[in-house]
Amino acid sequence: MFPIRDDNPHFTTPYATYGLIALNVLAWVLLQGLGSEPALSSSVCRLGLIPADVLGTAPPGASFPISPDAACVLEGGGSWHTVLTSMFMHGGWMHLIGNMWFLWIFGNNVEDAMGHLRFVAFYLLCGIAAAALQAAFDPDSLIPMVGASGAIGGVMGAYILMYPRVHVHLFLFLGFYATTIAVPAYFMLGYWFLLQVVSGTVAIGAQGGGVAFWAHVGGFVAGALLSFPFRNRAMLARHPYHGWNQKGAPTQNWHRVRR
Repeated sequence: MFPIRDDNPHFTTPYATYGLIALNVLAWVLLQGLGSEPALSSSVCRLGLIPADVLGTAPPGASFPISPDAACVLEGGGSWHTVLTSMFMHGGWMHLIGNMWFLWIFGNNVEDAMGHLRFVAFYLLCGIAAAALQAAFDPDSLIPMVGASGAIGGVMGAYILMYPRVHVHLFLFLGFYATTIAVPAYFMLGYWFLLQVVSGTVAIGAQGGGVAFWAHVGGFVAGALLSFPFRNRAMLARHPYHGWNQKGAPTQNWHRVRR
């Protein structure tokens, strides 16, 4: 299932969401060389979050291969700045495009309920929480962690509490059959969260690289909790479909969308 859009209007221009997307794209172009080598491997090594390095559990000189021709060698001392820089690094084109698409679908409405500056602070805090939980589950990991998905998980955690019954239009691909359906946000985002928990549990103790499932979980939970102090109740109340008591929505639950 891949989200196409939601039936949720926004009332202010989402400058913060635009800005965060622009920063991620600029980092991809200027620091990661559009995914070309050696820029990609170098950026992941220097600016990605390596739990063992940040927490000081790895000895200086420890290394981890990040490509067939390159290895990331740790210098020790804890690179705390990577907690922030890793949120703007990505491992490939699809990684970047997928994250930015989810940020656009769900970020504008969350920003609309918080305001621009508060949304940026909220986003960064969710990213920090995501990194913290991932590091807590694997503190000795030498694998660089990159991507905005932890922070975006926080956006999704806030969205499910603010707009649980808003309908999200999904592209559904089942083998040779493809269609679009509209489902309530609580189903789509709840399913996504459950998938991260299950996948993260299965991946505990696994060796090598992969998806940082616990970062997604940490970001989502942090976003759900932080949505209460960060939301502006007056701004949220403008939305016709906020909360569980809204009158209805343009589409019905589980309604197949005509193409």
